[in-house]
Amino acid sequence: GLPLKPGKPKVMLFNGEQKYNQDVQAAVLDIDVGKRDLQQCADAVMRLRGEYLFSLGKHEAIHFNFTNGDNCPWTKWRDGYRPTLTTGKTVWTKKLAASETHENFRAYMDLVFTYAGTASLEKELKKIGNLKDLQVGDVLIQGGFPGHAVLVVDVAENPDNGHKVYLLAQSYMPAQDIH
Repeated sequence: GLPLKPGKPKVMLFNGEQKYNQDVQAAVLDIDVGKRDLQQCADAVMRLRGEYLFSLGKHEAIHFNFTNGDNCPWTKWRDGYRPTLTTGKTVWTKKLAASETHENFRAYMDLVFTYAGTASLEKELKKIGNLKDLQVGDVLIQGGFPGHAVLVVDVAENPDNGHKVYLLAQSYMPAQDIH
C-alpha cells in the first residue's frame, strides 16, 4: 500500500537534483524526502515505520533511539517537549503546545534523522534467525558510520520450487527519494 510516483520517474535528491545512478530503481515512493540532507538509508526505514504507525493512530508505538542510546518518543515531541543533548545525555523540556499534526510529526522525524542512524537502528532491531524467513517489513542492516539499511517491501515465492525473490526499498547518501 505504499504510494508510488507514476511511471518510471527519476530518483531526486533533497536539493532537487537527480541522483547520479538512475538504473537501479523499479519504482519511486511518492513520499517527500525533505529539504535537508537528512532522510538517508536508515532514516527511510524509520520514516516508513513511523508513517505506518502514525497512519494507524498508534502514537505510543512511535519511538526511536538516538545514537547515544537515549529514546526519542513521538509522544513526548507531540506533547510539546523538545530535547537538548548535552554531555551525551538527552534532557526534555516543555517548550510548545501539544500538536498531533502530520507537519509536527515530520519535524519529529527530521530530529530522529539528525540524531539516529544505522548504528542506533541496528541495536534496536531483533535479529532474524534465518534469512530464508525474511518477511515484508524486515530490515537488512549493516550498522556503522556509514552503514546501510534496506527494507523488505514485498516477497514472492515460486510455488513449484520455493525460490523467493524480494523487493527492497532504500534511500541513500545524499538524502534522496525512497526507491
